[in-house]
Amino acid sequence: MNWLDLVSYFFGGVFLANAIPHFVAGTLGRPFQSPFAKPPGEGLSSSTVNVLWGSLNASIGYLLVLHVGDFDLRTISDAVALGLGALLISLFAARHFGKFHGGAQPTR
Repeated sequence: MNWLDLVSYFFGGVFLANAIPHFVAGTLGRPFQSPFAKPPGEGLSSSTVNVLWGSLNASIGYLLVLHVGDFDLRTISDAVALGLGALLISLFAARHFGKFHGGAQPTR
């Protein structure tokens, strides 16, 4: 197993998981934070921008997972690398976007 393949699968998981909120928000016609908003990551981008951003993330994730190495979901190391990337970006997004959408944990 090439460790660079596992790094690719990790970042593939990051991009695939990041595609979900952008694509869903855009498809629902809702504005959502994106890197193209002002300020980046905090301001809202249009639903069209979010559909395009989500689609680009999904495409990059696809390329990183299925066109690098020989990804096999039944191989523990491959699945863990993909899942860990998806989990970590999802936890980050939950904390970051929760500040704007009422989902952040209260500070004490």
